[in-house]
Amino acid sequence: MNEGPTREEITAAADKKTYEEHRAEGPDAVTCGVITVSDTRTGETDTSGKLIVNMLEDCGHKVPFTCIVKDDAGQIREALGAACADPAIQVVITNGGTGITRRDTTYDVVVSMIEKEMPGFGELFRYVSYLEIGTAAILTRATAGTCSDTIIMTLPGSGNACRTGMEKIILPEISHMVREVLKKG
Repeated sequence: MNEGPTREEITAAADKKTYEEHRAEGPDAVTCGVITVSDTRTGETDTSGKLIVNMLEDCGHKVPFTCIVKDDAGQIREALGAACADPAIQVVITNGGTGITRRDTTYDVVVSMIEKEMPGFGELFRYVSYLEIGTAAILTRATAGTCSDTIIMTLPGSGNACRTGMEKIILPEISHMVREVLKKG
């Protein structure tokens, strides 16, 4: 004779939340930093960095930290360290330096600083990029993870790649990711 679920099983099922519920529990506004990695871009020519900032602000997020650094491991590490040391910054998004040329060092620096990797970010970014640009998507080493309870996500320097990453991955999940990092337990 089947007696049905126990009280403990019913309570456990009620305690489980869906990802939609978790996403809804994230903060309405996330505080972000945007770092452009480029040997040639300036404040006037940094269209990818401005695109990321505008997309974040259009969704109600705050961006008090922005900078442009050369594709130099020391400069990238210093900028990331400053952003991650600021307790107000919850997410840092970089653009540029994720390719495979000798000069592309963003990935290498970020991976060395990450405490908890989010491998799904790079995998998903390459997949959605593949749907848009084909096999050239393999040329990016986009990655993400956490450093000092700050989420770091890297995007290529291309404006189209930044738009893809922001629209398809970052903006839909940014609050959910921050909720998870802030969650205790």
